[in-house]
Amino acid sequence: MIALMGGQAIGWMWVWSALVVVGLLIIGYATMNLVRGGRKPSQIGAGAGSAARRIRDERYARGEINEQAYRQRRSMLP
Repeated sequence: MIALMGGQAIGWMWVWSALVVVGLLIIGYATMNLVRGGRKPSQIGAGAGSAARRIRDERYARGEINEQAYRQRRSMLP
């Protein structure tokens, strides 16, 4: 069959191989994003600290803590 096509089958073999590799890379990338939950690598370890900061900021915005308590807690949290 290859002889009938004049050697063109070899060129298509490389195209299909490249498409398979690209497809596997895309699937791997999508899988890693699903496992990480769509977070960037810099955000993975920052979950607890950022949640504490968000709660502190919300409490200050609602008026539950005054500015002095806010500044004190801000200096204690990373």
